[in-house]
Amino acid sequence: MKQLSRSAVLAAVALLGGTAFAKLPPLSDEAKAKAEEAKAKTAWSDKVAAYQLCKASDRVAARTLVEQKKAGKPVGEVVATPPCADPGPFVYPPPETAAAPAAPTTAAATPAAPMPVKKP
Repeated sequence: MKQLSRSAVLAAVALLGGTAFAKLPPLSDEAKAKAEEAKAKTAWSDKVAAYQLCKASDRVAARTLVEQKKAGKPVGEVVATPPCADPGPFVYPPPETAAAPAAPTTAAATPAAPMPVKKP
């Protein structure tokens, strides 16, 4: 019985495994644009999170410094850090719909000199 169930599981995996490698159709232009916008929004969200972390770190450092001074503990050297950069509001510029055609190059217009043939 155990052999039968093992065979059934292997057969099911083999049948369903083939569908996992099926080729998907290419994304439409709208789907590509949405994906690019989502990618930009995620990058902006990461910048906002870094900004918020920076501000929180500054508040904690300032509070710790004040508490140490009140307690009379020796305060070590204060390390200057760069200011926190605010990313601002999310702005996504839509991609250009029509790209300018590239100018043809003239490098192929000049014929190449024939290569000398070495005799054995």
